[in-house]
Amino acid sequence: MGLTTEKEQTPDGLMIRVQGEVDLYSSPDLRGVILKSVPSTKGDLLIDLSGVTYIDSSGVATLVEGLRSARESGIGFALVAPSPAVMQVLELARLDSVFEVR
Repeated sequence: MGLTTEKEQTPDGLMIRVQGEVDLYSSPDLRGVILKSVPSTKGDLLIDLSGVTYIDSSGVATLVEGLRSARESGIGFALVAPSPAVMQVLELARLDSVFEVR
């Protein structure tokens, strides 16, 4: 299964809905979507991970880079409804407390 992303402006900010697998092959695409969205985001940058079935270390690194970029730009960055697969990886990497999870 590939990776798809969809953007939507919400009252809280820009929501990026991610579906599929975030791995070594697809994480560069997600990285591009997130980093290109940071400069134009009004409000918070929200990453909906409810549709992610698999994430590896390159996907986690992409999320960390997005968080860093958002912070440097002075905007909020939150993970929305991470799937159990995502939460398990974040907890194993002890990053569940680094990200704001909504």
